Amino acid sequence: MERGETGTGGTAEAGGATLTLAAVPIGRPEDASPRLAAALGAAPVVAAEDTRRLRRLAAALGVRLTGRLVSYYDAVEAARTPGLLADLVAGRDVLLVTDAGLPGISDPGYRLVAAAAAAGIRVTVLPGPSAVTAALAVSGLPSDRFCFEGFPPRRVREQGRRFAELADEPRTLIFFESPRRLEATLAGLAAAFGAGRRAVVCRELTKTHEEVRRGTLAELAAWAAAGPLGEITIVVAGAPERARGGAAGAASEIAAAAAAEVTARVRTGTSRKDAIAAVARERGLPRRDVYNAVVRPAAGPPQAPAPS
Repeated sequence: MERGETGTGGTAEAGGATLTLAAVPIGRPEDASPRLAAALGAAPVVAAEDTRRLRRLAAALGVRLTGRLVSYYDAVEAARTPGLLADLVAGRDVLLVTDAGLPGISDPGYRLVAAAAAAGIRVTVLPGPSAVTAALAVSGLPSDRFCFEGFPPRRVREQGRRFAELADEPRTLIFFESPRRLEATLAGLAAAFGAGRRAVVCRELTKTHEEVRRGTLAELAAWAAAGPLGEITIVVAGAPERARGGAAGAASEIAAAAAAEVTARVRTGTSRKDAIAAVARERGLPRRDVYNAVVRPAAGPPQAPAPS
């Protein structure tokens, strides 16, 4: 047992203070647990990603916030961690909440947890909603093994490299994404993983306009062209056994998908030269590689000569 940790029900060092990571609803306030409501009302210090949203949640739960509120979002996380750690060292419990779901999961939190653990502060969790596990559960994709990738890189070239690295990943993959980047991200996934890879897009989970859209990556990219709104979680099936052929296999799939996209654009009236240039730019691929994939598509195994 590491310094500062205790057995069940025990009290840690550093004045007996506790850092509690509390999950808050990802949509409906009524999904909040009674423990969350009680913790919000009793905490001496509440660190919140957005204090205005926290106040609205507390009002919806009929909770009066009596503790000191501290804003704790990405841009100030590093600067405000020492002050919150000082509160804990002084014996004041801190409740950490995010806008939705669990702190530290693509949201601020890990810096404070690491600092508290290093200082011997007791760290505990008040479990509850999470968009990651909610999306995985409703996806219908294998859930025995999965990995969470958070938000993909925004730059096309970096995103293309990352997706290429993940093309042979056998576990189910989960991503967060902005609705305005959804179409491009799904198209990038289709180019890297193959247009036919199964996936699910979960939009506005637990909310009034909840939508779970299932299909192939190519189908979902076409659907996303309409510009769906809301909080987005993408769940993608892992690479099938036959597709795990290492870097060469992944590169072949990426080239084939790029060639297919060029063909689709040519059918809509774009010149082949312009289509190749656009696909290469958007997917972060060398233009020569896309050109070669179009004019010299991957051939199957050599065929025996026809009998004379």
